[in-house]
Amino acid sequence: MTMHDEALAYHSQGRPGKISVVPTKPCLTQRDLSLAYTPGVAVPCLEIQRDPDLGFLYTARRNLVAVVTNGTAVLGLGDIGPLAGKPVMEGKAVLFKKFADIDVFDLELNERDPQKIIAIVKALEPTFGGINLEDIKAPECFEIEKALREIMEIPVFHDDQHGTAIITAAGIINAAELVGKKLADLNVVVSGAGAAAIACMDLWCLVGVDRAKIMMTDSKGVLHEGRRGAVDASKEPYLRKTDARTLADALVGADVFVGLSVANVVTGAMIMPMAPKPIIFALANPDPEIPYPEARAARPDAVIGTGRSDFPNQVNNVLGFPFIFRGALDVGARCINDEMKLAAAKAIAALAREDVPEQVRQAYGGEVLRFGPDYILPKPFDERVLYYVAPAVAEAAVKSGVARLPLDVAAYREQLMERLSPARSIVRHVVNRVKQTPRKILFSEPDDERVLRALPVLVEDHIAQPVVLGDEAAIRLRAEALGVDLAGVEFVPLTNRPGFERDVAAYLELRGRHGLTAPRARQTLESDSTTAALLMLHAGEIDGVVAGLHHGYPETIRLALQLVGLSPGVRAASGAHVLVTDKGPLVFADTTVNIDPNAEMLADIAIAAADFATALGMEPHVAMLSFSNFGQSLSPKATKVAEATRLVQARRPDLDIEGEMQVQVALDPEARQHAWPHAKLAGAANVLVFPNLSASNTAYQLLDKIGGADEIGPVLMGLARPVTVLPPSATVESIVRITAMTSLMAETHS
Repeated sequence: MTMHDEALAYHSQGRPGKISVVPTKPCLTQRDLSLAYTPGVAVPCLEIQRDPDLGFLYTARRNLVAVVTNGTAVLGLGDIGPLAGKPVMEGKAVLFKKFADIDVFDLELNERDPQKIIAIVKALEPTFGGINLEDIKAPECFEIEKALREIMEIPVFHDDQHGTAIITAAGIINAAELVGKKLADLNVVVSGAGAAAIACMDLWCLVGVDRAKIMMTDSKGVLHEGRRGAVDASKEPYLRKTDARTLADALVGADVFVGLSVANVVTGAMIMPMAPKPIIFALANPDPEIPYPEARAARPDAVIGTGRSDFPNQVNNVLGFPFIFRGALDVGARCINDEMKLAAAKAIAALAREDVPEQVRQAYGGEVLRFGPDYILPKPFDERVLYYVAPAVAEAAVKSGVARLPLDVAAYREQLMERLSPARSIVRHVVNRVKQTPRKILFSEPDDERVLRALPVLVEDHIAQPVVLGDEAAIRLRAEALGVDLAGVEFVPLTNRPGFERDVAAYLELRGRHGLTAPRARQTLESDSTTAALLMLHAGEIDGVVAGLHHGYPETIRLALQLVGLSPGVRAASGAHVLVTDKGPLVFADTTVNIDPNAEMLADIAIAAADFATALGMEPHVAMLSFSNFGQSLSPKATKVAEATRLVQARRPDLDIEGEMQVQVALDPEARQHAWPHAKLAGAANVLVFPNLSASNTAYQLLDKIGGADEIGPVLMGLARPVTVLPPSATVESIVRITAMTSLMAETHS
């Protein structure tokens, strides 16, 4: 399938287009309907009439942006009209939602008169928290934005101008530092004199570039003094007294070239006379002013950026507009001013200088991403952009006096992290708890790249004291090749270690009556790092083990049961996953170990899952799930769950637990109270104990893949000491998360 066919299929298959509207409140009962509409809706209506600012509290307005266009300058396609531009505006809506969780209505206006567009958008002010003007040609875009900014009390932002300006400003800050030149000393040449070019240079001047050293060109050549009166007013500040008349003339001795025009207007020969270590931003899309390979061949000493994702230093507006609006909306900003744009540019530049998390590298095929000539801007899928840029913008709005709301920057950054991933609140609780006394967690498979990349994160965030088992020289060599710093990681050799003979003896004691011989025990411990790790855990030399990639899940659990054993009084080990939904976290058990547990085993599983939930900072409400509700069926599969519930209630009267019940009854307190008023469970269940492995494993995977829940796990419960078994699909981030859980279990055991 060609790209042409694939693009058409992408937009047409299933529900046509790329966006939909989803209710955020329940509308299942008559009571819901009376609150959502008449008569209940009258209450917030009257409150908003009394105080219009309450519209931000009682409606979706604070998180709703209009993307507005008339289709006169759509991407590189030109004046294709509003309807043809709609797929682009829907795409913009997707980016707002994906990167900053902002809802969007795209509005394509069949209108070319700037004054009428101004009137239409102004009339929409009660609907939206912000306006993103998009793909409106110059000079009309300047007139429209200027007028709307003056007459509206919500942010109005023309992304083609200011988005590009912010990202290029971040790029020039970092590029100038890399080439050792001061911003004020840069001689800048610009190809293009439209909305984006003028906005870029206006912002560059605010970050420190000297306006007198900027030379701009349009389709008629250099903007020089001889053209005064013959160009529109937006270009006049960039008229220069110069003998240069062509773009080639202007580039002689220039430090910076910025292309915001059309493809292939620059050649390798034209950039040869530029100053040493030039900076080249060729940003026409999809084809730049000069192809990247040609620019690189002509000037190997250059820092080069384009608008393309297949070359280094992509200048992509998605690094800006979602997060700028996020910060502006969250403090109720009345506009997006220069202070906010500067704050965004500086935050983006600062982020590019930080170490890049492994999950970002993995999203880009394991590419080495480190501040330097080929990495002056963060990657679009670097999730940290949200909590770098939005807080900077919000803080600038407050300091410059355009915000309606106060701001606690630290708390706001935490809220953004949770918005990005609901599981972060759980993980943060765990990390904050375990970092007080980091535990020694041993990794038996440090040859795996994912494990290696997780180790420095564990050290830096004080999640654990990582210990690796194996040949230190070989492990360090592999880490060096991957660019991984193993400072703070403890190394233990597999064979020549102080506890080797102790572990051989312990292995024989544990398995000697199961066919294990002394030579076989020694041979295994010299070659099998997982067995060695579990015996070190058995001896108390370490606090926990993370393993499973070599042996696989079932075999590693079998070894853990043989060598570490169950906690006293526990009949069965079990596995749990945490699924973090938009309604809160749910603990699913048993998701990994017991195929068809009996009532006693189910009772152990329920108690272990409830205690695990408590350790996570949750108040456990345990539902023992079945296809039957409270004795409706006398099937052994249902009575087993009812018996397990009675066993838990007898052993742990402190637990809030009920069963047997269907999942819909467990999660809907109102329906449960109506149909089963005798049920004692308080509120909605958050610990779900399934009757068998088939049900639990299927349920958590469905919710993870289709329901959009954020998954943490698996966590192995019930062992005498904590062991985490990594699934084959483990990522660096998931290894970090479940190592934090392992540290938590170690703390609980201690």
